[in-house]
Amino acid sequence: MSRTKNREQAFALLFEKSFNDRPVEELAAGAMDARNEQVEPFALELAVGTELHTPEIDERIAAHLHNWSMNRISRVALAVLRLAVYEMLYREDIPVSVSINEAVELAKRYGGQEDASFINGVLGSVAREPA
Repeated sequence: MSRTKNREQAFALLFEKSFNDRPVEELAAGAMDARNEQVEPFALELAVGTELHTPEIDERIAAHLHNWSMNRISRVALAVLRLAVYEMLYREDIPVSVSINEAVELAKRYGGQEDASFINGVLGSVAREPA
């Protein structure tokens, strides 16, 4: 399975977590049981990593919201942002440009009309922040 499809699985787990505050690993097991869907190891690694670092990730996102607050962000956009920021901050094996591009594509596929440009702007701002 491609990394793009793995990210899509990780996004789906994180989006589901926004409705059901169970651990991501439980949600993945539930997906396998309910939908007979195998969650790929890389997807689970991304989702679990994002879950573990959510407080730091949310701080970083919030710092780059201009005239917005976290509670105004749609669940889709927030799941996409969290996944991308996790990759940008904690995954040296993934180029920042790839994380941003993949996030924008997820937003186009699953989000509202404005989500892709909003996500691109926030992630671009995060990327320009000094390490």
